[in-house]
Amino acid sequence: MIKLATETQSAVVERDIPHPPEKLWRALTQPHLMEEWLMKNDFEPVVGHRFNLRGGWGGVLDCEVLAVEPHKTLSYTWNFKHDDAAFDLTSVVTFTLTPTSTGTHLRMEQVGFRPDQKQAFGGAKAGWRQFLENLDQLLARMD
Repeated sequence: MIKLATETQSAVVERDIPHPPEKLWRALTQPHLMEEWLMKNDFEPVVGHRFNLRGGWGGVLDCEVLAVEPHKTLSYTWNFKHDDAAFDLTSVVTFTLTPTSTGTHLRMEQVGFRPDQKQAFGGAKAGWRQFLENLDQLLARMD
């Protein structure tokens, strides 16, 4: 009998951002700003809204907004259909914003990586670090 692993891994990136939650929230939820740090999109911060993220590599992520708590929590599915099971991903991304004395603590967690998706998991960890670096740069430019 073959036993399939059902445990999944999570990619987590946390950082302290020297900007208030309201400013960070705008960057996380306004499509034109999301495009600058993440990907092209047709996002709306409304639970149940289905949208796509379109990567520069030609890939399209199918997403649905799961939770919106302004200035605190944003969660959506992050699904990528691929013929290779190692890259066929069904996951959820959650951003949690916590006010601090110097700005906001941002926690990003992407859950749902299966044990056979080591390359996708590693790519996500590296990718999110780059996305959040882009976010930092965008926030520094915003008024």
